[in-house]
Amino acid sequence: MNEIAKIDSAEQTDGTDPMPHSIEAEQQLLGAILTNNDIYDRVASIIGAGHFYDPVHARIYEVAAARIAKNALASPVTLKAFLEDDAGLQELGGPAYLARLAGAAISAYAARDYAQMIYDMAIRRELIGLGNNIATKAQRVDVASEPKEQIVDAEQALYKLSEQGQTDSGFVSFLKAVTEAVNVTNEAYQRGGGMAGISTGLADLDKQLGGLHPSDLLILAGRPSMGKTSLATNIAFNVAKAYKRGLKSDGTEGAVDGGVVGFFSLEMSAEQLAGRVLAEASEISSHKIRQGDMTEAEFRRFVEAAKELEACPLFIDDTPALPISQLAARARRLKRTHGLDLLIIDYLQLCRGMSDNRVNEIAEISMGMKAIAKELNIPVIALSQLSRQVESRDDKRPQLSDLRESGSIEQDADVVMFVFREEYYKEREKPGEHELEKMEEWIAAMERLHGKAEVIVGKQRHGPIGTVELAFEAQFTRFGNLAKAWQQGPDEGY
Repeated sequence: MNEIAKIDSAEQTDGTDPMPHSIEAEQQLLGAILTNNDIYDRVASIIGAGHFYDPVHARIYEVAAARIAKNALASPVTLKAFLEDDAGLQELGGPAYLARLAGAAISAYAARDYAQMIYDMAIRRELIGLGNNIATKAQRVDVASEPKEQIVDAEQALYKLSEQGQTDSGFVSFLKAVTEAVNVTNEAYQRGGGMAGISTGLADLDKQLGGLHPSDLLILAGRPSMGKTSLATNIAFNVAKAYKRGLKSDGTEGAVDGGVVGFFSLEMSAEQLAGRVLAEASEISSHKIRQGDMTEAEFRRFVEAAKELEACPLFIDDTPALPISQLAARARRLKRTHGLDLLIIDYLQLCRGMSDNRVNEIAEISMGMKAIAKELNIPVIALSQLSRQVESRDDKRPQLSDLRESGSIEQDADVVMFVFREEYYKEREKPGEHELEKMEEWIAAMERLHGKAEVIVGKQRHGPIGTVELAFEAQFTRFGNLAKAWQQGPDEGY
């Protein structure tokens, strides 16, 4: 081991602190692998060749990994042929160094701990490098490199670093998977055959979806003016309003009803979004709120509604054109600081990815949103625009093929829903005043369609597809439960 000692002492003579590393841990791990190749399978999910500090050790690990992957033996003897001419290995004593590594391996059972230690040291080195890079860029005053852009670049680099080496996932035994499935079903059964997921506050939609389920990506799509944002805002408000914290069935503390909602409003400002929520809660036209044209009684009702909503756990981020990596980082931060049970993104096409190709960028964004849902174990509702081809058809009801710019949206989503209001299109087909017969038909159709909206479930991975009818009050931008013909009573409408 004298050669290694020489390397260490040489690093410290230049007057700078050596980067974090543990040569001994690297030697122990490599020795253990060369002694028992099965150990590689235990550590391969934690580290790669790039995590080793000593470049010679990195090459030894790389060759050993390649051999083991081919079901061939990786030992000092077999590796000798591949590394005999390696200049770095020659400095450490040549192929005899491999034999010394294997001979000095003490504890195979601690290999995973050594691997974790090597990984941690590598991350520390990358963090130091990242910090130095940020400092260097910040010191260099350049017109092309704005501070805000530098912050975005730094956040993305940190996000990539945080995504590496997540070793807590992998195969789960069937027993564990079955137990979790039974627990979910038990929750639904305890609610009297209700939902296992979070209630949207819209009874018919809940019945169709079974509520909003953790780790699901739900796409809510529609043409402009169909009410996508209104429906998303209504669901966000209903979930936040119903929030109750307590002890869950699995013994952990969290939301027992409703939930904490994060709302990324990439199109509207936080004030505009709050105005929509207040219009729904106070039952005052959003136009009146915007204009300030209210009676004293209406204004009092508006202020009271605002006071009631103060305690609602609804968090809005209205930063425009967010990269998907930043969006994920902010969602994680919200979950860590305030909790997070539902995430809504308005809308998908306004996010940014890393790719220059738009189709690939949308694919990256939709995959990123599904990854957020799985990582944070929450439902994610992402709004999406539809292509203009809807307008060219006689039947304006949207289809899966209308999803804009990428088939990956449909592929990654667990649920795809379309908001459709036939009233919007029928209103624009108003005949001339002299066409009396057509006018009568148009008035009858408008009366039939007035205040009604459809949510078309075009894809559902865990349930049936179909159409859900909802009530829609345009002046309050509010969706509600539609009263059926067999339902009696004045209060059944909304």
